[in-house]
Amino acid sequence: MFLSAFAALRDRVSRAYYSRKIGQGNRHNKALIALARRRCDVLFAMLRDGTFYCPPSHTNPLTTA
Repeated sequence: MFLSAFAALRDRVSRAYYSRKIGQGNRHNKALIALARRRCDVLFAMLRDGTFYCPPSHTNPLTTA
């Protein structure tokens, strides 16, 4: 999962989460492990619920009325 998280840094949602963790004072490895853990949580929820991954939409909820 660590390598999967590293590869996921190209994704804008994963990169935003990683950047948020870096902004909280975490170093690269700790932020990457947090991202890997988040990916595990999403995978578990998908298996538990029997659903497929649907990436978040590109609309910003703060700007849509």
